Amino acid sequence: MGVNRGGMAPDTVISTDKLTKRFGDLDAVRDLDIEVRRGELVAFLGPNGAGKTTSLRMLTTLLPPTSGSARVVGHDITTEQAAVRASIGYVGQGSSGSPAQRVRDELVVQGRFFGMSRAAAGARADELVDSLGITPFADKQVQHLSGGQKRRVDIAIGLMNAPTLLFLDEPSTGLDPQSRANLWQHITALRAEHGTTVFLTTHYLEEADRYAERVMVMDAGRVIADDTAPALKASLAGDTVTIEVGEPHEAARAAVVVEEVLEARPTVTGTELTAAAADGARRLPVVLRRLADDGVLVTSATCIPPTLDDVFLALTGRTLREAHAETPTDTPQGGPR
Repeated sequence: MGVNRGGMAPDTVISTDKLTKRFGDLDAVRDLDIEVRRGELVAFLGPNGAGKTTSLRMLTTLLPPTSGSARVVGHDITTEQAAVRASIGYVGQGSSGSPAQRVRDELVVQGRFFGMSRAAAGARADELVDSLGITPFADKQVQHLSGGQKRRVDIAIGLMNAPTLLFLDEPSTGLDPQSRANLWQHITALRAEHGTTVFLTTHYLEEADRYAERVMVMDAGRVIADDTAPALKASLAGDTVTIEVGEPHEAARAAVVVEEVLEARPTVTGTELTAAAADGARRLPVVLRRLADDGVLVTSATCIPPTLDDVFLALTGRTLREAHAETPTDTPQGGPR
């Protein structure tokens, strides 16, 4: 979706027009055209090196674009940087807190940076300490916290100015499963209570699948897909249907039925047939009835719904996990990501 060049719609909080960032001869981000509406939770997916973090850093005014433009919460990212920063929260991949600072004191200091009075910053800090479950370690130094506790402090810092829009860059990376679940509980509660728009990158595809209302897939500096997770999976991947028949000679007969009903040519390995098909869960019972009518013995049958990794495979010919392994950085030589 492209930018509304006549100005942002009232419910649009991010709007970009051919936003581009180059590092030397490398286009880290090319012609980024996206719109995000108020209250949405958007997951920005792609391998390391795809340009996700570079995009976030441009949108949060931490990195100037090479060309193109963007408006965030109604403000231009190049000419109204202070207004953008006052309206957003940003949680990067590294810890935000000063190691020697006590947690609550760090939150108050951050509030003061936003121009809040000491009393207002203290009240806001207390509110976040309570709502994010920070109370047990609010008086500890940041350097003595666990990874999950530090991540909650990062979220609190990003929320000190009560932002309309919250950017989260890999918010749950490095957390144990319980800490990840707790973090997502806080994020969903934040949206429910305050209607905060959340724009995040994540390597955990199950998080995007479960929580995001929209998923954008980025590869080689470009957005190559943008839709809801169910729509992307239904249109690009399909269910994986696997059928096991009793005898190898029955596999050829079964393949004819499978291809006709599923409208997908199966892969046959011995007595096993596998095919990816749209709406496979609904069509599988039809396949089984047809095979039974033809006298083909089916010993097992499964239908596995697609994942976002299957979507990435359909789009690029590789899985997102493979792509992560191939490209260790987002930009060259440790530059801005």
